[in-house]
Amino acid sequence: MSNAKQSGRCKSLVFVELNEINFDVVAKYIAVAPGRFPALQRLMQGPGVRTAAEQEYEALEPWIQWVSVYTGRDYAGHQVFRLGDSVNSTAEQIFERLESAGLKVGAISPINADNRLKRPAYFIPDPWTKTKDDGSFWSRKLAQAVSQVVNDNSQAKVSRSSALYLALALLRFARPKHWPLYLRLMSKARGASWRKALLLDLLLSDVHHSLHRRTRPDFSALFLNAGAHIQHHYFLNAAPLKATTQLQNPSWYVSSKEDPVAEMLEIYDRLVADALADSTSELIVATGLSQLPYDRIKFYYRLKDHADFLARIGMSFKAVHPRMTRDFLIEFDSTEQATSAERLLRALRVSNDDEPLFKDIDNRGDSLFVTLTYPHEIDQSVTVEVDKRTLRMADHVAFVAIKNGMHQGLGFAYFTPGVAPYAPKQGAHVSALHSTVSGYFGV
Repeated sequence: MSNAKQSGRCKSLVFVELNEINFDVVAKYIAVAPGRFPALQRLMQGPGVRTAAEQEYEALEPWIQWVSVYTGRDYAGHQVFRLGDSVNSTAEQIFERLESAGLKVGAISPINADNRLKRPAYFIPDPWTKTKDDGSFWSRKLAQAVSQVVNDNSQAKVSRSSALYLALALLRFARPKHWPLYLRLMSKARGASWRKALLLDLLLSDVHHSLHRRTRPDFSALFLNAGAHIQHHYFLNAAPLKATTQLQNPSWYVSSKEDPVAEMLEIYDRLVADALADSTSELIVATGLSQLPYDRIKFYYRLKDHADFLARIGMSFKAVHPRMTRDFLIEFDSTEQATSAERLLRALRVSNDDEPLFKDIDNRGDSLFVTLTYPHEIDQSVTVEVDKRTLRMADHVAFVAIKNGMHQGLGFAYFTPGVAPYAPKQGAHVSALHSTVSGYFGV
């Protein structure tokens, strides 16, 4: 039995991971309209700290910082650099550490976490990490459906199977008080990708609420990513930021009358209000890191069919695994095959301006982690040459977004009174949140 249980502190702990949300911007909204987001305002007025992350910009990624939270180590300590690489790490995570102390643990979509739990209360992996779910029907079907929808989001592709199980999940898990929110988001989702992302976060939150009430875990984590997606893609539309930058999103991309950031904060305010109203649990809300408005126009694209494109350029490979947005992992049968493939990818330059299509390629021996880095608009005139053949890139990529937000190491963390005594010091590395959780439970 853990020290927490021995001391009689029997409240469970819920860790809501509001990925990359900039609470300084939330404060700007509230300053203009006090009471607009009452739950977020209440959260910010309570115990809270600002956290720090890595110094190097290349390491300011959520799949690195959240691994630091899970392991209690900074990047130098855990060395997990890519999304999905947690499955190759031996660093102990907070999930199995708590379980080994006799506590029941649940998690929904914890980014870059490997499920090593022996008896999880529930575990639904994130859409990008190849790890097992808890084995239950709903966790398995939701994991499959969410992964398909998220990874094919840029093409707005939803398979029949995914659509069926997401619809059934809505019927099974959607809380009646949230039905008006679901209906409003669904009725206005056409041409508004941010509302689709918010729909998914709302559903995951309701799934968490249901499973938490049924299984009563001692510790549970819920990762929500719509806010990060919306800041990355629509931050320049945030009302408080319009006076601080001359950059604007083009009207074909999003109307200047829309404020997706405000819509996101409205949904998150509801979810935080629900969490604060649960008297049976203590609460941590943290962001890992956060975002600032971007300082230039940069286009993001994703390959429509990774395997098809690689075959068309003449690459031999064993398997390809799409990751978040522009990233993908290619596996090979040998290091020689990977080296040959790297040369092929690095030789692909856009004919129009001689810029590389894939600038970031990480050779790991028998695999390559690749990012489609070309930053300009890809129209019908953009081509690459492969073995004296011309490939028109517009046929092979899907537009994702115009980059609006960039990462910064500043993070935010807030605590309800019962867990606040275990909070890290102001400015501590985000990995110190691991000690907050372990300290609360005395393990």
